Amino acid sequence: MLEQLLIFTRGGLILWTCKEIGNALKGSPIDTLIRSCLLEERSGDVSFNYDAHGAAYTLKWTFHNDLGLVFVAVYQRILHLLYVDDLLSVVKQSFSEIYDPKRMAYDDFDETFRQLRKEAEARAEELRKTKQVVGKPVSSVKKQGQVSKAGLEGGNKKMSEGGSKKDDGDGNKAKVGNLTNGHSNGNHRMEDDSQKTDLANGKENTTDNVALDLSKLQKLRSKGVRGRGGIRKADSIGNKGSKVTAAEPAKKATKKNRVWDDAAPKKEKLDFTDSVDENGSNDHVDIAAADQGESMMDKEEVFSSDSESEDDDEPGSDEKPEAKKKGWFSSVFQSITGKANLERTDLEQPLKALKERLMTKNVAEEIAGKLCESVEASLEGKKLASFTRISSTVQGAMEDALIRILTPTRSIDILRDVHAAKEQRRPYVVVFVGVNGVGKSTNLAKVAYWLLQHKVSVMMAACDTFRSGAVEQLRTHARRLQVPIFEKGYEKDPAVVAKEAIQEATRNGSDVVLVDTAGRMQDNEPLMRALSKLINLNNPDLVLFVGEALVGNEAVDQLSKFNQKLSDLSTSGNTRLIDGILLTKFDTIDDKVGAALSMVYISGAPVMFVGCGQSYPDLKKLNVKAIVKTLLK
Repeated sequence: MLEQLLIFTRGGLILWTCKEIGNALKGSPIDTLIRSCLLEERSGDVSFNYDAHGAAYTLKWTFHNDLGLVFVAVYQRILHLLYVDDLLSVVKQSFSEIYDPKRMAYDDFDETFRQLRKEAEARAEELRKTKQVVGKPVSSVKKQGQVSKAGLEGGNKKMSEGGSKKDDGDGNKAKVGNLTNGHSNGNHRMEDDSQKTDLANGKENTTDNVALDLSKLQKLRSKGVRGRGGIRKADSIGNKGSKVTAAEPAKKATKKNRVWDDAAPKKEKLDFTDSVDENGSNDHVDIAAADQGESMMDKEEVFSSDSESEDDDEPGSDEKPEAKKKGWFSSVFQSITGKANLERTDLEQPLKALKERLMTKNVAEEIAGKLCESVEASLEGKKLASFTRISSTVQGAMEDALIRILTPTRSIDILRDVHAAKEQRRPYVVVFVGVNGVGKSTNLAKVAYWLLQHKVSVMMAACDTFRSGAVEQLRTHARRLQVPIFEKGYEKDPAVVAKEAIQEATRNGSDVVLVDTAGRMQDNEPLMRALSKLINLNNPDLVLFVGEALVGNEAVDQLSKFNQKLSDLSTSGNTRLIDGILLTKFDTIDDKVGAALSMVYISGAPVMFVGCGQSYPDLKKLNVKAIVKTLLK
């Protein structure tokens, strides 16, 4: 059963809801759809699944881009409603006819929707019955085959008698009856195989099907038109049909070798004078030209089969040059006057070029494809403005989409949150996580330097008790920055070490605790379990993922699996995922900045810092407009 159908503008103004359904939705699936899909440019997806507050919904939507309307249908996920897509399409068409931007209420649409819903349900029911009829079980087909077995044998007997008298046009009698009637010539194996094939396809092996094949064969023989390779398939079947038996398949026709005439042309003296006969007519014939024409005729005969088939296969061989001029003029005219409505065929080529450009900038292929699908969904049906090309319109829509993705949807101001935690007389805790070798300890020291520049007291916690030398490395950074460090050595539980470090920072009055963790691959189950325990036990204020700006598709796999493991291994009701991203080695990638886009898109977490050097001050905030400009350059 349909739970809800909603029509609203892109600005968030609700125009109409179905009062008949009137079911109270559990949670807020519409808000989640807007926040997670529409605002983050995931509108190219087919559907959206909502799981929260004990409810499991499936949401489907469509847009009217020219009017700026969104149509959303909500139903229980356990129900596979076949008519939802059809219903959304007809509702979109009907509502767009009565839509007025100045009008706020559409109570008169209730009756229209009721009728549209009944028609959509009837069409879905009819389609379901049709599929059931087409997809009959094999047992019922076998029964039909047994009933018609007697008629089949009689029909095969007649067909064999008639087929043996057929002539293929070349004087050879094709023994078609031997190929079609397996009972008459004792080839039981061929008939059993053909009968099994027909039963598997749900077809009844009757004499009509055999007669149809014979008629097609005769038509192919009667045409006599040569195809590629110089020999038509029908000719090869007709000429070799008398030699083919049931146990020996027909040999594939091979292409004849081309004959090249390497003989040098005769050297004739060319006479360019006009010879006029006594009657005054010009009957001069160029001998060399005649010889050349004869040799060209011979070559045309050799290549006749190939050239004829190629001319027949080329769809635009007879196209006039005026048509090309007309197409160019119409495209220029459309760019001046504007196109009525953009269609998928208009957007296909510009989006393909844009996807390739994003991939050259190190954007993951999956992310680039989804972005192009989202832009296509937002532009389809939209009117093209005057003096505007489709490519520039697509690029403008992609630029807006990239800015919306890279701009944080929630504010994460570390300095503000640090002061808020200080008022509660507790330290602000940041946990650095990531894979091996990305530079977690080094960038932790950079963040500590940045906090010290803003008059914030910092303490480091050496919770990487797995890698040799990790504690000594962090101790060196703490000594150079002159900040305290909490350490317990190696082979200790990192969750317990982090908890004791937070308690020590509370006693000493430190404002921020920066927790260093061991590097781990996203598929390492024991280390991921230890990380989940550390986060669940200490409940940090910020979980910062440290990743390299050099990676492309690997960034998607790393972030998605980190979030998945943290969610699966969480023991508390409030699941903690990655809150922010720190990109390292950003100064080594030139214009390959696509990893930032891939990471933000897959996780929804903003890029908070980028490392762009080897010294402590080389830590900057991400410039969204500069990144977008680089991606589209």
